[in-house]
Amino acid sequence: MATGDDPNPMEEFLRQFGITPGPDGTFDINQLVGPLQQAFAQFSQQMSAAGDGDGLNWTLVKDVARKTAAAAGPDPTPSAAQAASIRDAVALADLWLDDHLAMDRIATAPAAWSRAEWVEQTMGTWERLTGPVSSSLAGAVAGLMDRPEPEFAAMAAMMEPMMRTAAAGMLAAHVGQGIGKLGTEVVSTSDLGFPLTDRPVVALLPTNVAAFAEGSDAPLSDVRIYLALRETARQRLFGQVTWLGPQMLALIEKYARELTLDSAAFEEAIEAQMSGGLSAERIEEFGNQLAGKLFTPVLTAEQRDVLGQLETLVALVEGWVDDVVTQAGAAYVPRAAALKELVRRRRASGAESALTSLLNLELRPRRIRDAANLWAAVRASRGVEGRDAVWAHPDLVPTGADLDDPLGFAENGHLSSAADDDLDAQLARLLDEERGKDEDA
Repeated sequence: MATGDDPNPMEEFLRQFGITPGPDGTFDINQLVGPLQQAFAQFSQQMSAAGDGDGLNWTLVKDVARKTAAAAGPDPTPSAAQAASIRDAVALADLWLDDHLAMDRIATAPAAWSRAEWVEQTMGTWERLTGPVSSSLAGAVAGLMDRPEPEFAAMAAMMEPMMRTAAAGMLAAHVGQGIGKLGTEVVSTSDLGFPLTDRPVVALLPTNVAAFAEGSDAPLSDVRIYLALRETARQRLFGQVTWLGPQMLALIEKYARELTLDSAAFEEAIEAQMSGGLSAERIEEFGNQLAGKLFTPVLTAEQRDVLGQLETLVALVEGWVDDVVTQAGAAYVPRAAALKELVRRRRASGAESALTSLLNLELRPRRIRDAANLWAAVRASRGVEGRDAVWAHPDLVPTGADLDDPLGFAENGHLSSAADDDLDAQLARLLDEERGKDEDA
């Protein structure tokens, strides 16, 4: 915010319309009405896709996401041959998985998607997950209106609609850029470790699969079948375990509701727009510049707790996928072990960095190996059916503490649950005893 002898962005903005302060340094409000109304009308027409200032317009988000994905390089619609190769890979994956997991095949036909199609197909889920962020707009804009300059206070009511529109447009551009960047990184529908479509569907992105294959010494056909195995197993899990996907998405929504915008970064961007002129192009430019600094860096205690729960669930999902795919592909994919390590290194190196920019969510579950060991131990102790039966209810699923003792969990399940049950039983007995004493008295 400008103070002292620093340039006043509001003054610079008003000078664009030929309006200058009087001898006392203040602006005549009567001079402002006509030019500002005209400017706001022109800007509103330019930003008709930017939303109403109280939320995000998802047409704009989608448009920016598609443009961001397209800027990463050629991404043609998958050819008939590519679609056929993915269908064949998924058919083989289903056949090999049948003997190594208890989850039924999904009914949806496999698909080959371009990056733009991935954006289109997952946009509904992103709307749900990032929608809560727009609730921070009102507070951010209110802060911008709370300026000490007397002339600004006089214009606040007139300027607020324009500021809300600019803020909504900038946030929409930021969200679209984050989603578009993710579209250049993922190789399949639920590559991030949680479901992004309303119904389970196995879809691979040929352009991104080819880029992934360039980082390995395996032929593209082996990479394709390995990634098809992982995605098919994951979608079977989400399809059969109906509570899992909704719970993961609910955790992300809960995390996003606690996000607050970095007021200083937001104000700086708005003031820069004001001093240089508001336009749809500049709105998108500043949305891109806000990447990595839109949200306050400090997480709340509740957010840290939610993030821990989410990372544990993603680790359990990916660890389970590791165990299933290792068993199913051992005889058919010679380089499966190397490809599994490549998948892990890719995640550990921050392949989902765009998710951090999008939701300040650094989702890097560090215990996937521990989870894979736990699922292998449960399979050795109880068989495939027993391992997969653990997913039947949220209360049966391993916790972070269980990952420290995979053999103990394989043999006994939740020790903490057993202890809780014993405590409940003891409390019940104490209450019964107290009730009996009262009756005797």
